[in-house]
Amino acid sequence: MFGFLKRKVREVKAPINGQLIAIEDVDDEVFSSKMAGDGVAILPVGDVFVSPIDGVITKIFSTNHAFSVKSKQDLEVLVHIGLETVALKGEGFERLASEGDEVKVGDPIIKVDLNYIKEHAKDIITPILITDESKYEAIDKNTNVVISGDAIMDVI
Repeated sequence: MFGFLKRKVREVKAPINGQLIAIEDVDDEVFSSKMAGDGVAILPVGDVFVSPIDGVITKIFSTNHAFSVKSKQDLEVLVHIGLETVALKGEGFERLASEGDEVKVGDPIIKVDLNYIKEHAKDIITPILITDESKYEAIDKNTNVVISGDAIMDVI
C-alpha cells in the first residue's frame, strides 16, 4: 500500500569466482569480530577482482591489496584481498582502475598473482565487507560457491 515505506534491497555481487565463507570463520580477529564491518569472505579462484556494486571507487590502498566502492545510495563495500597482504607492499597486485572512477558491477579493479599471494601472505581469503559508514538495517548473506557477478549479499 505504501511502497515508499518499503525497505530497498541492494545486491552486492561477487567480486571474483570462489567459495563463500562466513565472516566469523576468517582467521583474523579484525574481520571475524566485524570490527571493520559485516559481510562475507571468499576463497578466490581467478586473478581479477571486479566491482561488487555500481558506484565510485572511494579508496584503493597504495599497496593495492584492498579497495572500496560506494554507491549513490550510501552503501560502501570494502574488498580486502587476502590476510596480512599489506606486508607484501604491492607485490603480486596490479591496479586496473583508479580512485574516483565510476564503475559498474563487473568492472575490473585489481589483478593479482594468486600464487604469489598464497606463497607470501598469511591467507588468500578475501573479506567483502559492508563498511560502518553504510546505511543499512540488515544483511542477508549467501554462503555458496559463486561466479563473479553472482549475488552474495542483500543489504536492506
